[in-house]
Amino acid sequence: MDFFERLAGAPISWGVCEVPGWGRILPASRVLPEMREVGLRATELGAPGFLPEGKEAVKDTLDAAGMTLVGGFVPLVLQDPAQWDVAIENARSAAELFSYCGGDRFVTAAVQDYAWTRPTPLDREQMRTFAEGLRLIDNVCADFGIVQVLHPHVDTLVETKADVELALQETDVKWCLDTGHLAIGGTDPLQFARDNAERVGIVHLKDVNLSLARKTMSRELSLLHAVQAGMFVPLGEGDVPIADIVLELERCGYAGRYVLEQDTAIMGDEPAAGEGPIESMRISMAYLQREVAAAHSGVSR
Repeated sequence: MDFFERLAGAPISWGVCEVPGWGRILPASRVLPEMREVGLRATELGAPGFLPEGKEAVKDTLDAAGMTLVGGFVPLVLQDPAQWDVAIENARSAAELFSYCGGDRFVTAAVQDYAWTRPTPLDREQMRTFAEGLRLIDNVCADFGIVQVLHPHVDTLVETKADVELALQETDVKWCLDTGHLAIGGTDPLQFARDNAERVGIVHLKDVNLSLARKTMSRELSLLHAVQAGMFVPLGEGDVPIADIVLELERCGYAGRYVLEQDTAIMGDEPAAGEGPIESMRISMAYLQREVAAAHSGVSR
């Protein structure tokens, strides 16, 4: 499949996030047509409330907009066996929705708790327990014909370079290679692609202003405040070698989805039609056309 046919969008690129105080939430009636306008034909699910309740209503909304579902982001507590029953119940509900709507990726965020408390790093034994929890979610996903991928993410148990290295050693789960969150936490995403391409199950493409990232990891700025300050920038305008990462994955035979995901917070009034997040998406798409498409055509698969 052509690179751009494998490219999807993420509602958070249009400011859609459930975090209180994040910013203005644009409606699906605006976001989905704007995704199509920039050339995207698939999307992740987005925050609760972005799409209507119920799997039939979600599918009908996506079908009407000419969009398909990739999957979605699911926070789960997996390091504590006492909470596995809740995690499995939550996972089963999400997996059923994704599968019904044509999605095939279950993106797990390993949260400390469901209030997103700052994480306490896991030691090796705790990581092994966490790995058991991940295998339980793999089994749930297998029941619905979808694949779990572990998302390294700020404010989760897989955040820093040390977290990532330990999780790679002690788990056998597939990964979401998120170019932005890996870089923020101190992991080189290009080296991750070189070393672990066979474990990559989906890719989130983000570019990052690393000066703001450092303030996030030092806790000088919260993730919310860093996003509002512009930590995530259009592809090609930050410090992450996006094109090199894509081409490395392609050289290694990666044939899965890429999700254009630029975390955005919209402060103030709703942008006028044709303005706001779509402008950043146009810049990112132009970057991919310029830096990836031509080179990708020559990559040996």
